[in-house]
Amino acid sequence: MITTAQKELLTAFEEHLKKNNLSPNTIAAYVGSARLFYSMYPVMSIENLSRFRGQLIKDCRPATVNLRVHAMNRFVRFLIEYDSDMWLPLKGFHLMSVKLQKQSFSDAVISNKDYEYMKRRLKKEKKTMWYFVVRFLGATGARISELTQIKVEHLSLGYLDLYSKGGKLRRIYFPDALAAEALAWCRSKEQKSGFLFVNRQGQPISPRGIRWQLKHYARRYGIDEKTVYPHSFRHRFAINFLAKFNDISLLADLLGHENIETTRIYLTKTSKEQQELLDQLITW
Repeated sequence: MITTAQKELLTAFEEHLKKNNLSPNTIAAYVGSARLFYSMYPVMSIENLSRFRGQLIKDCRPATVNLRVHAMNRFVRFLIEYDSDMWLPLKGFHLMSVKLQKQSFSDAVISNKDYEYMKRRLKKEKKTMWYFVVRFLGATGARISELTQIKVEHLSLGYLDLYSKGGKLRRIYFPDALAAEALAWCRSKEQKSGFLFVNRQGQPISPRGIRWQLKHYARRYGIDEKTVYPHSFRHRFAINFLAKFNDISLLADLLGHENIETTRIYLTKTSKEQQELLDQLITW
């Protein structure tokens, strides 16, 4: 049973994560992990944290274990910052993650061929809004929560500025060609302001609605559904960026990553890309 004091800590932790501009999904995962801990152990201590990790290893997949371990390490750092005197015994404590079997390729990412094909089909069938959803995701690296905040006014500026509660700036740039094409679309429907991607009620489309519709078009166009989801296009943006301009530090800034290690996952090619590269390179 989670106490009132623990609920207050969880609420404060959630606000802390929002101020640091973490994505809604990450916040939900981190707060959920801390809530799970309190549902299992009434007292926050080094011993109970270690027991929690042990139980996770028994019950969960390694990737889930590491997600929850990372969340608890973040929660512990928050507690010390929140009240250093009360949580002094936890200072310096760090739960160790478990070793993952590293995969040398990532196949759950849309290919360039399918990305271009999807855009062509959407444009040909005059599914213009969804064409631009795919274009903006693939050409900006925006998160789905950021995509839904783009307005016509931002197109003329060439970028969208987002500020966290802590005042941290995240800027999403729009390539000139994309902004010009989107502005022409807005002029064609006499839209001079407001959100770019809206539902029938004129409200910003929900992330869930975008995910569902992308899957729908994947099925319609015969594209592997496993590779068609919002983050897949962000991943495609990162891979294409590194292929043309190999600066992982700049990519980390563009994607809004605090830790460059998070960005390194985009260095991994799909198995098909690995095969094509070898076909080009190996001639002996």
